[in-house]
Amino acid sequence: METYKFKTNINCSGCVAAVTPHLNKEDGIGHWEVDTKVNEKILTVEAHGKTPEEVAAVVAKAGFEAERI
Repeated sequence: METYKFKTNINCSGCVAAVTPHLNKEDGIGHWEVDTKVNEKILTVEAHGKTPEEVAAVVAKAGFEAERI
């Protein structure tokens, strides 16, 4: 398992709700959370066999940006 962190534009609970089904249905993505209280809106993802680029692509499909930090 790898833990990745991304700077995102997932700003509020509505944005979290929009990305939730995309991340939850993706095989290889375990627990994840977004800290919307910090300026960078940090997404932390526990991934099993997924690259950071693959995780970022899932976030992009949901309409958001994710830059690995």
